Amino acid sequence: MIDMKGKVAVVFGLANKRSIAYAIAEKLSEAGATLVLCYQSERLREESEELIEALGQKGTARAIQCDVSVDEQIDAAFAQIAEAFPVIHTVVHSVAFAPQDALKNDFLMTKREEFRIAHDVSVYSLIAIARAAAPLMTEGGSIMTLTYYGSTKVFPNYNVMGVAKAALEATVRYLAASLGSKGIRVNAISAGPIKTLAARGVSDFATILDAVTARAPLHRNIEQQEVGKVALFLASDLASGMTGGVTFVDCGFSITGI
Repeated sequence: MIDMKGKVAVVFGLANKRSIAYAIAEKLSEAGATLVLCYQSERLREESEELIEALGQKGTARAIQCDVSVDEQIDAAFAQIAEAFPVIHTVVHSVAFAPQDALKNDFLMTKREEFRIAHDVSVYSLIAIARAAAPLMTEGGSIMTLTYYGSTKVFPNYNVMGVAKAALEATVRYLAASLGSKGIRVNAISAGPIKTLAARGVSDFATILDAVTARAPLHRNIEQQEVGKVALFLASDLASGMTGGVTFVDCGFSITGI
């Protein structure tokens, strides 16, 4: 049993109970960690507070607004976090976005602004968050993000997000090198396809699910809770020697050829 009592975990990207971020937050909470949930806009404030209650952390956890595409909001969020928790131990970056046209159109037709938005929200935000979090991670700790196999292989209708995920994985390596001297580990989890709200933006998503079922060694798709368990491991001292890597949670799909 992993014990996270006395640890503080900051989670970005928790939008609803079906999200991967929720499964991660749930496992961290069950292990005893105190949570800080960062929601994008005022529209999501009430839902974030309801999620805190669902996680059994009412009166303990915090919900803080933070649009990760705005540096001032990131700074303000971590200033609020510092007031409540002088030391944090885990940061979960479960944030990704690309304009719909950049996913459904031919990749060749990707517009400059669409490319910029996808990389700003999905990649640069990890750098900005890590920079703001590092001064509070005085006891070392773990920063983790979510990636996908589309970073190295072409998947239909994934397009610019695949390029962004490739950049995200490179960012993990560079951040790991930058933060290692502080005892801060940076890793990525490459989760298999899951029916989340975000996945609805990928056309013919069911085809990808079917391909995993047919080809993966375990002949099934993963569940959110399986990602949550790996995230808990990466957050814990059991993963103290792991940084800069990508851990696959995909029922083995990524090892297969045909």
